Amino acid sequence: MSKKKILVTRRWPTAVEEKLTALYDVTLNESDVPMTGAEMRQALLDYDAVCPTVSDKVDAAVLDVASPRAKILASYGVGYSHIDTDAAKKAGLVVTNTPEVLSECTADLAITLMLMAARRAGEGEREVRAHKWTGWRPTHMIGRKVSGGVFGVLGFGRIGREAAKRAHFGFGMKVIYFDPFPVKPELAAELKAEKRDTIEEVLREADVVSLHMPGGKDNYHLINDDRLALMKPDAILVNTARGEVVDGAALARALKRGTIFAAGLDVFEGEPRIAPDLYECDNAVLLPHLGSATSSTREAMGWRVLSNLEAFFDGRTPPDRVA
Repeated sequence: MSKKKILVTRRWPTAVEEKLTALYDVTLNESDVPMTGAEMRQALLDYDAVCPTVSDKVDAAVLDVASPRAKILASYGVGYSHIDTDAAKKAGLVVTNTPEVLSECTADLAITLMLMAARRAGEGEREVRAHKWTGWRPTHMIGRKVSGGVFGVLGFGRIGREAAKRAHFGFGMKVIYFDPFPVKPELAAELKAEKRDTIEEVLREADVVSLHMPGGKDNYHLINDDRLALMKPDAILVNTARGEVVDGAALARALKRGTIFAAGLDVFEGEPRIAPDLYECDNAVLLPHLGSATSSTREAMGWRVLSNLEAFFDGRTPPDRVA
């Protein structure tokens, strides 16, 4: 019996690639650069499964193929706003993701960004590396204290709760949150987290606002000029969710004007492109999408893809089906 043909659109951890290759007829993207729309369209005709990542735009145009050979998009990553799920369903494709396994590491990075932004760590490191540091002085590079402050979470799912747990137990922060979906009382009670009825309430009250909602059209530019204007002038915005949730140009304006104190960003709309004005903001910490970037997490994401593929080809519903 011939092996199923699988396309992996970016390079994955070696252990995962080796396991995939043992089980399937696998084609790896040796160049490790994003594939074009035309290449993705052709892949749907040539392979039994395509395994994209968040760097692949699998939109309606890509999915508009007649009788695709592929029947599953087994995506590597928890977010799936890069895939037009309606178009995928119309084309007869199952879509899966890799939830749960990256919650802790992404939450760790959210706290890293909070601390870097609050204590101006990026600015400080740049100053030292540029040989511009002249020594300690009482008024040099004053940041702000986060311990004992208010940690506001927009999107109280797994990652949001993990970030809140670190802020609450690690830094004694009061947790408030908004989520459009019901949250089990016991999950909030563990952190003494207080629900707010609107996004605006969280923005007005929080010293740190951490974003943890999915991307896509429903949350496009959720954080814009008007909402940034509601935040405290010494507040910090952290985004480890999806880049399109924040209007980058609006955020740059707020940072330059002192509307808010600082921002820590791991994701960007249209990445690797970044809103040009953000580069000019010393009070913005900019990281290259490192939320899940630990060896154990990246491997765990790969094992999750394998589980979804195995279930699908066995005729079972994949455990992480999202469409």
